Amino acid sequence: MFGAPSSLNNKSTFSFNNSFGGKTAGATNNPMKDFEVPSPPDDTVSGLAFSPISLTQNFLVSGSWDNQLRCWEVHHSGQSVPKAQQSHQGPVLDVAWSDDGSKVFSGSVDKTVKMWDLNSNQCVQIGQHDGPVKTVHWIKASNYQCVMTGSWDKTLKFWDTRSANPIMSITLAERVYCADVFYPMAVVSTANRGIFVYTLENQPRDYKAVESPLKYQHRCVSIFADKTKRDQPVGFGLGSIEGRVAINNVNTNNPKDNFTFKCHRTNSTNTNGYQDIYPVNDIAFHPVHGTLATVGSDGKFSFWDKDARTKLKTSEQMDNSITRCCFNARGEIFAYAVGYDWSKGHEYSNSQQKNYIFLHPSFEELKPRQTAKK
Repeated sequence: MFGAPSSLNNKSTFSFNNSFGGKTAGATNNPMKDFEVPSPPDDTVSGLAFSPISLTQNFLVSGSWDNQLRCWEVHHSGQSVPKAQQSHQGPVLDVAWSDDGSKVFSGSVDKTVKMWDLNSNQCVQIGQHDGPVKTVHWIKASNYQCVMTGSWDKTLKFWDTRSANPIMSITLAERVYCADVFYPMAVVSTANRGIFVYTLENQPRDYKAVESPLKYQHRCVSIFADKTKRDQPVGFGLGSIEGRVAINNVNTNNPKDNFTFKCHRTNSTNTNGYQDIYPVNDIAFHPVHGTLATVGSDGKFSFWDKDARTKLKTSEQMDNSITRCCFNARGEIFAYAVGYDWSKGHEYSNSQQKNYIFLHPSFEELKPRQTAKK
């Protein structure tokens, strides 16, 4: 049974302990000496999300290629405890929380959308696609609430969780590869580098199609807020397989507000005269500072200040790709998942290699770069 109901009444303030040690992976697997999450998935993590700010304590959920959904409680010491587990009939590609933290939604290669009630530990199907479900997001509006799912069947569907039929379905030209929701904005990216922005007020509807600033396949997208009004989404970061991120402000009149930068590449050329370039697998914006993290197939994470257009930090290299990342709701913890992402092909896969989820203190390191006063 899920142990949340009694513990959620604890009003103690969360402060992530930065004194490392204890039960962590070896130095080769954990070069940053971060806290290791116990009982990790048996295959690569493809969905990772912290509980919303409505819960006083931190819970972390993952979806993975071993068909499993897992949930941990993360204590103020940095240690985490496995709480519950559910499964799909195929790999889980994405996970999302309800705004009250009572439910987790998931999409899978088995073409289903499920709702996991954490208080009862019951999991039920609430949606169905004709292809694998790649993205899942919760929408809470003033007049409706629903789950938005994007699929390789080239549709975007909206479910109210109480009906087997979607309340709305949008047909797209291509398969959904990545998406994000920050009410009242949704951004969906498809195959062939399509980018579509939707407004969610009153009901979901088209807002604009955006021409991709990146030349190669999109891998991840994340919406960011206004610098001074953290509850107002204004743009998105887009990552591609070509070691590059684009920062796009949706309604700006100044072309200089939109730019791209290179990342997750080797600093110099190799012996053959080429630079190694790796996919950007995930992007997450800090909920307080507005800075961002990127993770890549080079096995590193980097922190960036997009407004100062500078890098804040790059991690040591893991022994495998970093596939997903997220911040907790208050921005104290950065979670990242390490596992094989198949970017190098089948010949580099190793079924004996362990998958990891690590927790890294992030509040101080993600603070924006201080600019000198004139």
